[in-house]
Amino acid sequence: MATREHHASKHEGKIALVTGGSSGIGLATAQRLALEGATVIITGRRQQELDAAVRQIGHNAMGIRGDISSLKDLERLFVAIQERHGRLDILFANAGSGEFMPLGHITEAHVDKTFDTNVKGTLFTVQMALSLMAAGSAIVINGSMAGAKGLPAFSVYAASKAALRALARGWLVDLKGRDIRINVVAPGTIITPGYKTGGLSDEQIEGIKAMASAAAPLGRTGTEDEVAKAVSFLASDDASYITGIELFVDGGTAQI
Repeated sequence: MATREHHASKHEGKIALVTGGSSGIGLATAQRLALEGATVIITGRRQQELDAAVRQIGHNAMGIRGDISSLKDLERLFVAIQERHGRLDILFANAGSGEFMPLGHITEAHVDKTFDTNVKGTLFTVQMALSLMAAGSAIVINGSMAGAKGLPAFSVYAASKAALRALARGWLVDLKGRDIRINVVAPGTIITPGYKTGGLSDEQIEGIKAMASAAAPLGRTGTEDEVAKAVSFLASDDASYITGIELFVDGGTAQI
């Protein structure tokens, strides 16, 4: 495929893991990394979607079913990567969930679900991946513009993403001397299939899109591939002296 050959050198020969890679930003990033030469492993909770995504990615991609909030699933995932590839060069810790819930209506189940996946799940994904990562490897964590900006009915999600930003700062210090870079990408409003599966109607999604477009200096929402390109950059040698940053891909929304 000419396009793959054209891009391939960027991540040629790299082994990459994308959690939550069967749709949305995860799938777009997995596709981009594969296009740029990487062998990609993706995780997801639903086998059917996972299989479809693997076919879409091509280039020897592999899907492993699992939920990052389950440590048992994570252990199985890293054993499989160890057996198949023996190492990991790129980790995009992308899997996460978020639902709208205004103050006054927040439930214990909402908090537990959000933090179990977004915070605990991401933390143990990174911690378990480290044994497979050598000097020169790169970790990118999917944060959110919400972590730095007050958005209506989104406080619990925002707090979980702000926690990831804080964790990354601490891990940066813990990893000193290992030459493993760790960065956070902070997407703005990207309309992904997750909005629909999260229970929002088409009308509500259009409303969010209109509101987000009006709030963004660029006047629109972003695309999944625009985030994927930023992740690919942070994971690549082009970013060899960049670590510990939060890169906003938000059309300027959180900057004003």
